[in-house]
Amino acid sequence: MKNFIKDNTGLIIRFDDIAENMNWETFNIIEQTLNELNIKPVLGVIPLNKDPELLTYKKTEENFWDKIRKWNKNGWEIAMHGTHHLYDKIVKKRNDYLNHGGNSEFCSHSLDSQNNKIKIGVEKFKSENISIRCFFAPNHTFDVNTLIALKNSGIKQVLDGYGIMPYEENNITFIPQLFYKNYVLPFGIQTLQIHTNYFNNLDLKKFVNFLILNKHKIINYSDVLLKINNNKIYKILRNMSKQVLNFKRLIF
Repeated sequence: MKNFIKDNTGLIIRFDDIAENMNWETFNIIEQTLNELNIKPVLGVIPLNKDPELLTYKKTEENFWDKIRKWNKNGWEIAMHGTHHLYDKIVKKRNDYLNHGGNSEFCSHSLDSQNNKIKIGVEKFKSENISIRCFFAPNHTFDVNTLIALKNSGIKQVLDGYGIMPYEENNITFIPQLFYKNYVLPFGIQTLQIHTNYFNNLDLKKFVNFLILNKHKIINYSDVLLKINNNKIYKILRNMSKQVLNFKRLIF
């Protein structure tokens, strides 16, 4: 049992909003820590950023795509985090695949529109000689048309969802993302979502300490794909986690 728990427990570090314009001063410190600890994170890269909030940050002094290629060569997983990171819809929870609701870049658009939007983003990565296999939407909001559009562009993995183990649904592999805080589950595969643009000095210090304390629990993205499990018990736990988190969002 001890070995079973160990083999099925791990943490993925996922960074959102990686773009030419971001808080590079903070991220450069984090990059150094990741390299020192040999941690291979997932980077949610916005291929063609048009988000007005993100555009207020300074551009990297280096070539952005050279940095992405360097990280990719170093074993960091490059994921597609939307196309423009530009919200143009406010959707209800019932119209969103994960029932988050709120601002969306994709949800409630036609299949043709989403096919085009996803294709534009994928083509940008291809033009930069970067191969991607994973996607996660800005603000977690997407729908069935998004999944179809992703599959049409050759992407069959989404780093989002509920539960404690990766699972398959609608011919897509989902890797759960439950928490926004530095928290580690005693069992299961989870994703820690990080927005470094909002870090102050204390946030940075706490996160670096968290990485140091939990480096033995952090696993690579490729290893997670070996843990896909559609077991009925995990499905029940997935539905329970969805209900609990949706209730928590409702009251808070």
